[in-house]
Amino acid sequence: MRNSLPARFHRTILALVLVLTALRPFGFTQNADNVVRIGYQKYGTLVVLKARGSLEKRLAPIHVEVKWTEFPAGPQLLEGLNVGAIDFGIAGEAPPIFAQAAGADLVYVGYEPPASAAEAILVPKDSPIKTVAELKGKKVALNKGSNVHFLLVKLLERAGVNYNDIDTIFLTPSDARAAFERGSVDAWAIWEPFLAAAQRQIGARILADGNGVVSNHQFFLASRPYATKRADVVAIVLEELAAVDQWAKTHPKEAAVALQPQIGLDQATLELALSRGGYGVKPLNDVVLAEQQRIADAFYDLRLIPKHINVRDATLQGTSAGAQAKR
Repeated sequence: MRNSLPARFHRTILALVLVLTALRPFGFTQNADNVVRIGYQKYGTLVVLKARGSLEKRLAPIHVEVKWTEFPAGPQLLEGLNVGAIDFGIAGEAPPIFAQAAGADLVYVGYEPPASAAEAILVPKDSPIKTVAELKGKKVALNKGSNVHFLLVKLLERAGVNYNDIDTIFLTPSDARAAFERGSVDAWAIWEPFLAAAQRQIGARILADGNGVVSNHQFFLASRPYATKRADVVAIVLEELAAVDQWAKTHPKEAAVALQPQIGLDQATLELALSRGGYGVKPLNDVVLAEQQRIADAFYDLRLIPKHINVRDATLQGTSAGAQAKR
C-alpha cells in the first residue's frame, strides 16, 4: 500500500523529517521514547488506521509501541495533548485555536482537504424551523470550541443573526444527542458520524451544512516536545495515515466494515459519513494557515478566546523562526 503513494508525498515526508530533526534538542538519542500515544475521535481515517493495525506493524522494527485513547471531541483531545496525556491526534479547525489561546504547546503537522458537508446544523424532522434566520432566540446545542462552533458563527452571520441572539448550549455529542431527542434544544450543530447517525436513526433534518460556508479541514497535531524529539515517528504516522486515506477513499465499503467495531454504527450509516469526508494528508501551506488565522480572529472578535493568537506560532516553521529570533 505504501508503494502506491505518489513520489511527491514521500518527498514531503522527507522534508518533514529534515525540519523536525533540525529542531531536536542536542544530545537527544533516537530511542529516548519508545511509545507514541495517539488521541482519536469517532470519525476520520485515524480510526481506520487504528482498526487496520498497519501503524503498529510499521513501528515495530524501530521498537515503538502505539497506545490509543478515545476522546469525545477535538477540544477534549487537545486538552489531553496539553496536559501530556497524548502525543499526537486529530482535530478540526477550531479546537487547536482554542487550545493555542489557552497556552497549549502544540504544533500543526499536516491537514486533510476540505470536508464541508461533514458538519451541519440539525433540527428535528417535524421542526417548524426552515431557515438559519429562524434560530434567533432558539437553543442550539454544540460542543464548545469544536469546528461546528465556527460553522454556527458563519451561518448566523450570513443569515443576519447576531451570535448573542441565540442560546448556545455547550454539550458533548452524546449529551447533545440526548437533549436533541428530548426536545430540550431546538437545533444541534454536529459533525460526522453523529450527523449521519442522527439522520438515519431519528430522521433529523439538515437545516444547513458547511457547503459554501466553511472548509472544515481536519488537522493532525502533535505536542511540540514529542514532535521535536521523535521526528521519525511523526513522519511515519503521517505516511501511514496518507496510505489509509488513499485506501478508504477508494474502498468505502471496506472502510465502513473496518469502522463498525470501532464506532458501533451500522455499515450504511458509516458509508454515508465516509462519503462526506476529505481524504489525503497534506503539508501545511500559507493558504490554509491564513484561513486558520481568519477563524482565530473571528473567535477573538466574539470574545470566545481570551487573547489574539498568531496561528503560525503553532507550526514547525514558526518554531524555527522563533528560535532564530532569539539568537
